Amino acid sequence: MPITANDVRVLHEYAEGVMNRADHHAGQVTGVALALLGGIIWRGNPGSIEIRQYAGSPANVLWVTINGRRYAFVYNHTAGQIEIRDRTQSGVTLHSFSNTTSMTDVETVFRTL
Repeated sequence: MPITANDVRVLHEYAEGVMNRADHHAGQVTGVALALLGGIIWRGNPGSIEIRQYAGSPANVLWVTINGRRYAFVYNHTAGQIEIRDRTQSGVTLHSFSNTTSMTDVETVFRTL
């Protein structure tokens, strides 16, 4: 069952876990992961951020509702990218990000969600 991120402590724990795992397995998304988290905080509807748990700790899937639509943020191990998917972690991929994605492109995507 996902946990709802209603305070900075939960978001901190999630971000810390993502960054630690990325250092070992996904260095190509460390910078953009921070930009995406900023976009999620900026555009997410209050109280809508949910984080998947694995063995009692935050995992690499986050859901957020933006403008009434639910999105899943998922790390794709094969592509080495973080993806925004439609509604669920297995939904259609709408956008993909890596450290080669410009911050302007990240901002543009979040403005259009």
